[in-house]
Amino acid sequence: MTDSQTRSFPVAQAVPEDAERIAPLFDQYRVFYKASSDLPQAISFLRSQLDKGTSVIYFAYGASRREPIGFTQLYPSFSSVSMRPIWILNDLFVSPDARGQGVAQQLMEAARLHAAETGAIRLELSTACDNAAAQRLYESLSYVRDEQFYHYSLQVQPV
Repeated sequence: MTDSQTRSFPVAQAVPEDAERIAPLFDQYRVFYKASSDLPQAISFLRSQLDKGTSVIYFAYGASRREPIGFTQLYPSFSSVSMRPIWILNDLFVSPDARGQGVAQQLMEAARLHAAETGAIRLELSTACDNAAAQRLYESLSYVRDEQFYHYSLQVQPV
């Protein structure tokens, strides 16, 4: 199926009880970014995020509605200049066998709607410089690559 032959997949907002169903995808996502697999910790992390309300997760089902086939995780932040909320789209992952069918687009649309419904001024995301497939997806959805600011990060060791 090509990108032009997309179909609709059910998308739901996760609740804490969904952590165990989403965790295998979250674990695959982490492994994709070179982290070690740790399914029990993935379950614990997701459940904690959902229990505390520190992130919002949307997930898509395949035809069987048994197992999720993709997810996106959003974290809240704020724009001091506009004095309005923003959302950071931190994670997006679709299982390899479900790619190219429109799942990622539907998850991105759920994230956009969530941002709009919560009064956010924008959604922000970043991706690896060599992740051309993700860049094509984001640009096809009217995301604009930042050409004005450099983004920096600092690794911090817990004390």
